[in-house]
Amino acid sequence: MGGDSTIPLHPCSTDDIPLSSSAQTPAFLRDDLSSSEFDQRRMRAVYRQVLQSYHQFQTRIGTLGEAKTRILSYTPASWIENVGGMKLGDYDVPKTTSLVLVGPKCSGKSSLINRISKVFEDDKFASERAQVTYNSSVGDGTYFLQEYKIPRGSNSFCLYDTRSLSDVPSINIDMIKHWITKGVRHGEPVIRESDSSSLRDRIKCKARKNSYQLSENRMVNFFIFVVDGLSVLKSMESGGDVEKQYTQMITTTFNCPYLSFKDDKPVVVVTHGDLLSLIDRAHVRTHLGELLGVPPMQQFFDISESDGPENELIIVDMLRYCLEHADKNLPHKNGTRNKVFQISVSACVYLLVLGIAILSVYRHMHVHRASDSEHDVAVDWHSIRHLWLDD
Repeated sequence: MGGDSTIPLHPCSTDDIPLSSSAQTPAFLRDDLSSSEFDQRRMRAVYRQVLQSYHQFQTRIGTLGEAKTRILSYTPASWIENVGGMKLGDYDVPKTTSLVLVGPKCSGKSSLINRISKVFEDDKFASERAQVTYNSSVGDGTYFLQEYKIPRGSNSFCLYDTRSLSDVPSINIDMIKHWITKGVRHGEPVIRESDSSSLRDRIKCKARKNSYQLSENRMVNFFIFVVDGLSVLKSMESGGDVEKQYTQMITTTFNCPYLSFKDDKPVVVVTHGDLLSLIDRAHVRTHLGELLGVPPMQQFFDISESDGPENELIIVDMLRYCLEHADKNLPHKNGTRNKVFQISVSACVYLLVLGIAILSVYRHMHVHRASDSEHDVAVDWHSIRHLWLDD
């Protein structure tokens, strides 16, 4: 999905992608001996659908304006579904819906925020909002949580840029657990136990100057999982330990239960697609779909660095998915749970009283019948037969 400045998009048919073509079918679909024939056919079918999807966005370009308007008209809980007898007042609705970006080092989280912001900017010449790491060998990039409201000045929803994931999955899980249980604050430092003492002191010093404690604490409403498509492709084509470690870290962190909301897992944004061919981009999405266990057609969004309308449409689609699922998984108010409990107790008491009343009536009727039976007069019909018989 997404525009590509180097590869023209032309309509194509899935028939143009033969099953047995080694030029079109990725190696991991041809040579995976551990997969059954059925699984291989299924994966090939998904791969063809993903590749075809890159050519379908041109037919939807005319809907871009309407799609952007829908995002701009969003307010927290406005897309909620009234299911299970719940009403809007039964949910804990945030002032601002918070979408938190997580991803490995150099996955392009900050660049993605700038690209999303630019889609909704009136001033196309406005400076980029998020600091982008230029030299990946220098530090981890973002050390503090950074909040960006979309669009600027709006209270509808915001994006949070975060520190890159660690190579150690347990550190990532602890970090995500902290955000999901304690919330996130703009300017809050992200310090790891594995950080050197000098780095920890430097981060703490900057944190004191920023006074992040004054920022409003927000609960996390949904996650956006960002991965670098180029790094994933390298891990697919190379059998090295470093490349394998990258995909293993992605898989372990993605399946962390704190990233999911009930059964809903995060969306996956694949970046740097402009450095890959469409075929390689389809390979990456299909491969990641198998690794992460989410459908590459519905839950993956391939967002490149291009400025074309196709790329903007993908961004809007991704935001719509996130906001819909954020509203879907809003927590219930404590009062709602109490109300449900009170209703249940009241119903039980009512049924108990009704049962006692029915039992009392039954006992009363039984006693009354027994009393009538005891007071019946025994009549000697033989001795009084003369009353109706002649002598």
